[in-house]
Amino acid sequence: MINTTIAKLALQALLGRRRFYLLLAFPVMLIGLVALVTALTDGEAAYELIPGLGYPLVLPLVAILAASSVLGPEVDDGSIVYLLSKPVSRHGVAISKWLVALGATLTAGSLPIFVAALITGDTTRAVALLVGAVVAGTAYSALFLAISAVTRHAVIASLMFVLIWESLLGNLFTGVAWLSIGQWGIRVGHEISDQLPDPANLPWAIIASALVTVVGVFFAGDRLRSFSLRGED
Repeated sequence: MINTTIAKLALQALLGRRRFYLLLAFPVMLIGLVALVTALTDGEAAYELIPGLGYPLVLPLVAILAASSVLGPEVDDGSIVYLLSKPVSRHGVAISKWLVALGATLTAGSLPIFVAALITGDTTRAVALLVGAVVAGTAYSALFLAISAVTRHAVIASLMFVLIWESLLGNLFTGVAWLSIGQWGIRVGHEISDQLPDPANLPWAIIASALVTVVGVFFAGDRLRSFSLRGED
């Protein structure tokens, strides 16, 4: 169901917008800060920046920018209707755009977390964080794509979700962990390194992450189908 033409157009939209530079700025900042703190103090002190800044903020912010860039502009200017007037599968469009957003999220979100963790000097922990970031990034990109298909204010809505639910409430109430995408990823990474927290049940973390991913992409495709049927802008 992957449409290579749609994927290429989504990639061009992503690379051709100013948001792309923001998408690159976050991981560069994270790696730079970790390298600086490591040089000034030690790797363990620098590591605290990753679960405190990189994982709960940089990763979802990159996913927001990527998902909103591959779909949001077309919804904003109404050109999505012209795209969907073509004989292409709506879910194929959603999957193609999600794969582009996912690739950007993993490249500019998950990989820099791995590099930053490597700088702190613990390879096993770095691999664990990478696996967790891949799991969380996959679910984040699907969720934010679905949000982009629902509202023109996708960036604001997604930021509210990250800042209030994932960051604020997730840190204040441990019971929220079982409903936190970021915590699901951390739990999967815990299987590789016990230096990562153990915030949720492993089977639940895996199933919930997969469910959010599948439902998010399916919902985005279903929403795109409603655009074509009603001619919405």
